[in-house]
Formats: sequence, structure tokens, C-alpha cells
Amino acid sequence: MSTATDNKARKAPAGERVADWADGRLGIYSLAKANMRKIFPDHWSFMLGEICLYSFIIIILTGVYLTLFFHPSMNEVEYHGSYVPMQGVLMSEAFASTLDISFDVRGGLLIRQIHHWAALIFVAAMIVHMMRVFFTGAFRKPREVNWIFGFLLLVLGMFTGFTGYSLPDDLLSGTGVRFMQGAILSVPVVGTYLSMFLFGGEFPGGDFVARFYSVHILLLPGIMMGLLVAHLILVFYHKHTQYAGPGKTNNNVVGMPLLPVYMAKAGGFFFLVFGVIAVVAGVASINPIWALGPYRPDHVSTGAQPDWYMGMPEGLIRAMPGWEINLWGHTLVLGVFIPLLLFPLVLGAIAVWPFIESWVTGDKREHHILDRPRNVPTRTAFGVAWIAEYIVLLIGGGNDMFAQYFHLSINSITWFVRIGFFVVPVLAFIVTKRICLGLQRRDHDKVLHGRETGIIKRLPHGEFVEVHEPLPQGKLHTLTAHEQYKPIEIGPTVDENGVERKVKATEKLRAKLSKGFYAEGNQIPKPTVEEYKEIQSGHGHH
Repeated sequence: MSTATDNKARKAPAGERVADWADGRLGIYSLAKANMRKIFPDHWSFMLGEICLYSFIIIILTGVYLTLFFHPSMNEVEYHGSYVPMQGVLMSEAFASTLDISFDVRGGLLIRQIHHWAALIFVAAMIVHMMRVFFTGAFRKPREVNWIFGFLLLVLGMFTGFTGYSLPDDLLSGTGVRFMQGAILSVPVVGTYLSMFLFGGEFPGGDFVARFYSVHILLLPGIMMGLLVAHLILVFYHKHTQYAGPGKTNNNVVGMPLLPVYMAKAGGFFFLVFGVIAVVAGVASINPIWALGPYRPDHVSTGAQPDWYMGMPEGLIRAMPGWEINLWGHTLVLGVFIPLLLFPLVLGAIAVWPFIESWVTGDKREHHILDRPRNVPTRTAFGVAWIAEYIVLLIGGGNDMFAQYFHLSINSITWFVRIGFFVVPVLAFIVTKRICLGLQRRDHDKVLHGRETGIIKRLPHGEFVEVHEPLPQGKLHTLTAHEQYKPIEIGPTVDENGVERKVKATEKLRAKLSKGFYAEGNQIPKPTVEEYKEIQSGHGHH
């Protein structure tokens, strides 16, 4: 009897009973035991991906608030709200509701600006995060699929931002929609049909705001949410990459456990990101639609510029000559259609690189240790060339603004973009590669001769030399841990019997690319153990 009473007195708390109930059906204890103590490395560059995640969360939170007050309709109404200069002006319900959010909804303008700034930072953080992954080789096996997921998130983020930017139906965003419609019309044969389908008739029609609204708040975010979850699951499954260092190998991860350390830091960083975006939104006005007015197809505002991430396609079209071809009574507008084809090619060039590099090297191994960008000069040079191309096209997208503020000829800027599209990436590639090789030589000398101390010593025979301090073993490991591939050789094309072997064109191309990546002059050989011992024994140079 007393035993039963004691058992009753020791009954588990309600929370523990709920956890036991869930564990019996979902196995949460074993799941938590396997994953809650998962180790994550600690490096500032890994926070770039976290900024992407936190910006996306902020976009979702603020977006939900804005949907409560926004009316996605192009029905024409007369404005009678709080903003006096617009009193009595005819506008769409979408524009009127955006004015109401900005002036009549408590905190509405701040939430609008946080939403817009978070979107800009989200795309910027994704590009910087992808560049970090690219330059350090974090896309290699087994992470190629995750790289594609990240690239798709970038592309979808750009188009989600464009559709959201177009929803207020103001003069600036309407000009951007008109720009997009002109690009669609340039597609041969089907361009007119695509435009009619998208706008529900002749531009601007009466449906595009409602259609963009559905795409913006439902379709694209839903796809992005799925990709983001898959991206994070693969990061968890493959384990995190880490920089080379003592004790770090392809088979372990050196860092902090997910709980409690990493989660505490991540939570603090989320509020830091949220706070910075809120401060920026509070002090820096963005998209003041009341100063632009509602959209009218016969009006274009001076200095109309898209959000920065859509400057690349606009730069392509602005720089392209206005070429046209008339065939069988139809006009093919090459001045718009060619940039429309170049845009996905420029954007997609970075997406296919992991597969090109894997094919050229023939490396099928898993990689969990990151590269230093200087040790892979061809990859680094290609990435910098891509960024240079992007910047040139951004200048083209704002050629009127650059001409106005720097007192230059808009024609001169346009010609710079046309020529720079082909020349600047090549120059950036060459210069970056030379810089990487120079840094490799410096690392080579550091390993062999040690660190310069700044102390000058006079030898007995009168010679002055600088004293070098040997590097610690950890630093030596970091400077020499990278792998160096050897170029692929085709081998003899004629066997010992004089029979010629047929070499495929793809095999020849692979060998040429491999030489361009890894042949002599494309990487500085690592110092050998023998060289290091000779220097340290005093038989080498000072």
C-alpha cells in the first residue's frame, strides 16, 4: 500500500509525460540525442548564410503583417486618405491601400520599409554567401546539389523581390513592369501570347497586380521555403565544412555543439540582424510611393531605377544596340531578345561551375576541408571575373544616374559597358590570377624562411640580414594543407604496335582545360619537407 502511495507521489511532471508520449510515437529522444549535440565550426564567414536565413524570416514575418492591409486590386478609386497632396487623385486600390499602410496603419510604414530593406539584404547576403562557398570550394562533392538549391534560392529571391516591388502599382514599379513586358514581347512567335496571358489582355490590363500578389505571397515563397528546408537538411546531413587547421580532417568537425552554445549565439545574432535592419528602415527611406504617384502607362518618372539585383538585366538591355530584323512581315527585336538570352547565361555560369571543375579534375572524393582562395587561382579568378561582369552590367543599368552625378556623357558610359562586357572580366581574371600566384609565392617563402621580425642583424663578415622567426606548427599546417592537382594527360595516341588510338574531342578538351587550371605557371609548387629541413638546418638562404 505504501509502495503504491510512493509511486503516486513520484509521478512525473506534465511536461515530461508529454515528452514521453511524443517519444513513444515520434522517437524524439533518439533524434535529439543524435542531433542536438552536433558540432558546428566557428568562423565569421559562416554567419553570411545565417544573415540570409534571418533576413528571410524577417521578410515572412513583416509580409504576413502587410497582407492584412493590402488590397491587390487594380479597380480605380478616388483617394481620400490622410496624405493631403494625393486627395482626390484617381488610383488603383493597390496604390491606395499602400498609402493607407504608410500613413494610417500603426507602424505600417516602418513594417513596409523593414520588409523592403530585408529583401534587399536577403539577396545581397545570398550573393556574398554563395561567393564565400564558391571561393572556398565548399560546393564540391557531396554538396553539388546543395549548391544548386542555393542558386535556385538566389534566382527565386530576385523574382520574388521583383513581384513584390511591383505590387504598389506606383509610377516607378509600373515602369519596371512595362520593362519586363517589353522583354517578353521580344520573344519570337510566342512573346505576344505570353504577354496577353500574364496581363490578361493588353498591357497593363486589370489583373496583373492580383496575379503578381498570388505569385509573391504564395507560389514563390512556398517553393523557396521548400528549398530552404532542403538546403538546411543537407547542411545537417553532410556536416559543416571547416577551414584547414591542426586536428581538422575530412572525417571530423572541430567546433561548438548545436545546444546550448551554437543556438544561443544564433539566437543573439538573429536579433542583431533584426535590429540592424529595423534601424536602417527607420532612418533610410526606401520606395516613397507618395512622391512618385500612381502608375499611368503614358508617364515615366525621371531616373527610374530598379532594385539593385535587377540592374543586371536592365544593364544588358540598355547597353545593347537597338538592332531589329524584319522577316516575313514580323519584326525580331534583337536589341531586347539577345539580352534576354544573355541574362540566364551570365547568371547560370556560376551555377554549373562545380560540375565543370569536377569533370576537369576527375576528382570524385568527398571534401569537407575548405580551400584558401589563393591556392586555387583559376577558380578564384573566374569568380572575380563574374563579379566584375555583374558590376559592369549594374553600371549599365544606371547609366543615366552615373552620367548625371559624375557629369559624364551617357553615350560614353554605354560604350564603356559594351566594351567592358567583354574586356573587364578578362582583365579581372588575369589580374586576380597573378595576385593569387603572388600570394602563393609569399606563403612558400613564409614556410621555408619563417616570419619577418623586422630585426636587422649584422653578420661577422659585415652583411646585414633580417632575422626570421620560424612559424608555429599550426600555421605551417594551414599554409601547406591544400592539395595540388596535376594536369590530366591524354597519353600516347599510338600504341607499341603502331596502331593509332582515337581520342575523343571531349577528352582533348578536358586535357586542355586541365592544363589551363593546373599546369606549370598556374600554381606554385608547395615546399617539400627536404627544402624545409635544409633551410631550418642553416644551409639555405637567410
